[in-house]
Amino acid sequence: MLITTAGEQLELMPERAIYWPATSTLIVADLHWGKAASFRAAGIPVPGGTTAADLARLDAALVRTGARRLLVLGDLIHARTAQQARSTLALLHDWRARWSGLECILVRGNHDYAAGDPPPGLGFHVLDQHHESPFVFRHHPGVSDLGYVLAGHLHPGIRLSGRGDRLRLPCFHFGSACGILPAFGS
Repeated sequence: MLITTAGEQLELMPERAIYWPATSTLIVADLHWGKAASFRAAGIPVPGGTTAADLARLDAALVRTGARRLLVLGDLIHARTAQQARSTLALLHDWRARWSGLECILVRGNHDYAAGDPPPGLGFHVLDQHHESPFVFRHHPGVSDLGYVLAGHLHPGIRLSGRGDRLRLPCFHFGSACGILPAFGS
């Protein structure tokens, strides 16, 4: 779906990402790489494979758009234990090797402060906030005098119900001063 926000054309993608064609940038939030591995390390029995599935979806979005840049609005890696999981790190390094020419920017989120910055081998430029007119890219939603805020963190969704069935689906939310992306991670 194409929308115009702050005078810029943005493509809202079913992969739960935004493509900003003017800058060839794919924008995502809340990837939470290694979340299942972190849960398993804490003794919570959850199935594996979520990071691999999310990386495949990210690959598809990058291929479809031809983006030259990836901008992550916080919570790249779920927890410090995910950075210690060999299988998760191997997946991430393999992904980065496939996309070695892709510029990657991480705007730190609450999980990034707790987990620590991504390993240097992943080649992410890490910031606390990024301003690129007309947008201010942050993890936490809010307003800014510098421009229209694009953020994550809240994981917006819509609940559909009828005849005893319920379904919660991720969605985008756009207000007058701030747009919020759904969580990219499973």
